[in-house]
Amino acid sequence: MTRKHCFLVFLVSVSLTGVVETQPTHTSLKPQRVHFQSRNFHNVLHWQPGRAAASNSTFYFVQYKIYGQRQWRNKEDCWGIREFFCDLTNETSEIQEAYYGRVRTTSAGIHSAWTMTQRFIPWWETKIDPPVMNVTQINESLLVILRAPNIPYRNQKGKNVSMENYYELVYRVFIINNSLEKEQKVYEGTHRVVEIEALTPHTGYCVVAEIYQPMLDRRSQKSEERCVEMP
Repeated sequence: MTRKHCFLVFLVSVSLTGVVETQPTHTSLKPQRVHFQSRNFHNVLHWQPGRAAASNSTFYFVQYKIYGQRQWRNKEDCWGIREFFCDLTNETSEIQEAYYGRVRTTSAGIHSAWTMTQRFIPWWETKIDPPVMNVTQINESLLVILRAPNIPYRNQKGKNVSMENYYELVYRVFIINNSLEKEQKVYEGTHRVVEIEALTPHTGYCVVAEIYQPMLDRRSQKSEERCVEMP
């Protein structure tokens, strides 16, 4: 083969390689890191796009099923979406059941394979928010009223349902003396009303609380501070 012919072959090879690399493939479109994130039984499927960059022609399709079922179900609200998440709270409302979700991508007429989650059991995996907390000053004491977060479902009477209905919850209350910048735990137990006594007059205090789940050995983040200046 002459030097001229070798050079032409090289140009054709480079050109073809460039065309192939710019076209998305089934593998490069496949969604990555498909997983559930759950907080107070609000269960949302999340994923990341495949190695091929997302474009205006990229859409995602979501299905789900209960463990043991053969048939996958389409999530109609997440059928051909551009977002990287899908709310499956209503579809995963049996909190001790095991579920799977899966996602695939379509871009420029090319379909990826499905990417499936690991087995997801809401009761085991949901994370609990900090308690809702109200602090009232009464003479030289602080009265702390705590409430566990609600789940996204209502009971048959249409009323909110507390996370307390599903777990043993232990409340931990901490007080911070602002002049000493020192945090101290003043209560741990199941009562939702806590009185903090024997506080120093003319001193600022902040209170925070968290929830501990003994069965799962898991705790919530701490609540926002509620601060009071003692008279």
